[in-house]
Amino acid sequence: MKTNTLSKRRIDKNAKIVVIGGSGLIGAKLVKNLRQQGHEVLPASPSSGVNTITGEGLAEALEGAHVVVDVANSPSFEDKAVLDFFETSGRNLLAAEATAGVGHHVALSVVGTERLLASGYFRAKMAQETLIKASPIPYTIVRATQFFEFVGGIAQSATEGQTVRLSPALMRPIVSDDVAAVMANVAVEEPLNGTIELAGPEPIRLDELVRQFLRANRDTRKVTTDVHARYFGIELNDQSLTPGKNPRLGVTRFEDWLSRSTTQHR
Repeated sequence: MKTNTLSKRRIDKNAKIVVIGGSGLIGAKLVKNLRQQGHEVLPASPSSGVNTITGEGLAEALEGAHVVVDVANSPSFEDKAVLDFFETSGRNLLAAEATAGVGHHVALSVVGTERLLASGYFRAKMAQETLIKASPIPYTIVRATQFFEFVGGIAQSATEGQTVRLSPALMRPIVSDDVAAVMANVAVEEPLNGTIELAGPEPIRLDELVRQFLRANRDTRKVTTDVHARYFGIELNDQSLTPGKNPRLGVTRFEDWLSRSTTQHR
């Protein structure tokens, strides 16, 4: 039975939390959320002198840390490069955490990773998860669905001329703000030594998601539905990108985010 409740952890303002990848899309929001809760937070990235690949600045950053949250991503998605990144970063980070006496390792991963191993990126994420589970450090892995912010990139990757060829596979995308909010909560909870799935509030099919995105942005490309269309090299079904039972859910609807983001852009 857990003895530390979330409320107890939240009023402990002495806990130092290090966010690896603290200057990225999720990391910057996470740092802000944790600081608003009153925690001592160190955003760590190569730009701040902390490099999990070379080990530069890592021991110093983790000194006195209670929790480490890893939301870093590989700068390259090429098969060998991404695997090298997650394996090297994971080993260096977990070894430094063990030396520093860190009590909770939190990592951001992807819903459906074990179903998408035809992709080098997901093989690399699986390798990262395996390292975490083999480490003696208590951990929580948060697997999130695709982010709203990356829908434009999905459209671009599937574009040939004026046609965007996409699978009608079901998905449940989420906005980065909601991911950062849940990650901030998980960081101050007890380690689960397990995995949480995190998804958006509404299911939607991939082709329709992109169709709505293009329409809102007045983009004249046309979406063509093709059950064999590949998603970053992988053929999908309705289970590929969707969570299992009882995921944690974000609150922001795609339609609302799209309305806000296109208004701001204009």
